[in-house]
Parts: sequence; structure tokens; C-alpha cells
Amino acid sequence: MTLQIGFLLFPGVQQLDLTGPYDVLGALPDVQLHLVWKDLAPVTSSTGMVFTPTMSYADCPRLDVVCVPGGTGVGALMEDPQTLDFLKEQAHTARYVTSVCTGSLVLGAAGLLRGRKATTHWAYHHLLAPLGAIPVQARVVRDGNLFTGGGITAGIDFALTLAAELYDEDVAQLVQLQIEYAPAPPFDAGNPNTAPEAVLEEARKRTAEPRRVRGEIVARAAARLR
Repeated sequence: MTLQIGFLLFPGVQQLDLTGPYDVLGALPDVQLHLVWKDLAPVTSSTGMVFTPTMSYADCPRLDVVCVPGGTGVGALMEDPQTLDFLKEQAHTARYVTSVCTGSLVLGAAGLLRGRKATTHWAYHHLLAPLGAIPVQARVVRDGNLFTGGGITAGIDFALTLAAELYDEDVAQLVQLQIEYAPAPPFDAGNPNTAPEAVLEEARKRTAEPRRVRGEIVARAAARLR
């Protein structure tokens, strides 16, 4: 039976949060992928790439896998009743509820992280606990049928982990080879624990305002959940 996999699409989505896992899961046998949003009007990613939804909330089938990417638009989603209701409804029947990067904060705002282990982008990791999650620092975290990926590029690791769960490790490794996923970055600056101090400080400065704004949104979401 064809697996129905839905990615939440929204204005300000982080392109790689979406397209990394999309390429991995789209390479699996017998799957149907959906880009789901409120309507079918094109939306613009956080870096200007334009995507067209393939399915509206109203027309979306029951999903085997629901995935929420992150991006600059997650703050609005966290306070959007229509989106939160859609995720809660799908989560009732989905085999797997998943996210990449700050998409986990949206799951948290929907009440889907309470008492469960989860991760997110390093700059926003402190916002998981107020939403009831048990924060874990890892590229991929699984708690039952909940899979959460860390920041942006971790979406590929997450999708390969999920691919092995949906099929088996041989299938997942075949996909990994097909996309030649063999990371060998030129710098060891992809983690706060290894990045040079000056680089880390600059990154913190650049995320200071988004962290402040999202902190306020998380506080409101946490109050609603209580």
C-alpha cells in the first residue's frame, strides 16, 4: 500500500529543511509525497525560493508520515489555529509525526511534544522545555513514533533514519548512496561545541532577535497548553 507522506509548506519555510528530507523520502519505493498548505497559492521560502503546494489542508488524505520543516515562518504557525488543528488531527492517525529544525516548535505549540524527547536547531533548543518536551542534544531524536531532526542539514540524517524504519537499513543505505550523502565539510564549525568562539558569537548575535521573538511566542503557546 502506498505510503502517504506530507510535508507542511508555509511562507518562510527553510528550503533545505524541506528539500533534504523530500529527496530522501521521495527515493523510497511506493510513496506519494504531498506539499501541504492552507491553499494552493505559491509560497516563498526564507531565502526566496518559490514552492507550490500540491494539497490543501481540507483535501489532505490521512498521512502515514507528517513532517514539519522549520524556517523564519514558524512563529506565525505556532499561533495559527488552523495549522495547529490540522497537525493535531493528522497526529491522531499518522504512523510517524516528525519535524526538522524549528519545525519541532510547531509540534510543541500543537501539544504534541509534551513528555516526549525532542531536538531542534541549537539556537532554539532552550525553547523546547517550555513546550513540555524533554530536550535532547542530537542530530536525530526518536521517542516512539515521534522523530525530530536537529538544525537544517540534520534533516537528511533524520530522513535516512526514518527510511530505515519505514523499510530497512539496506533500503536506506541505497538511498544514501544514490544521493552520495558522505559529508566531509571543509570546516569543523557546524556545531556550537566545535565552532571558533568568534564565529559562535557572531551567530548568536544574528539569532538574538529571532530568539527573543520566538521566546515570547513559546511563552504564549506554553500558557495556552497549560
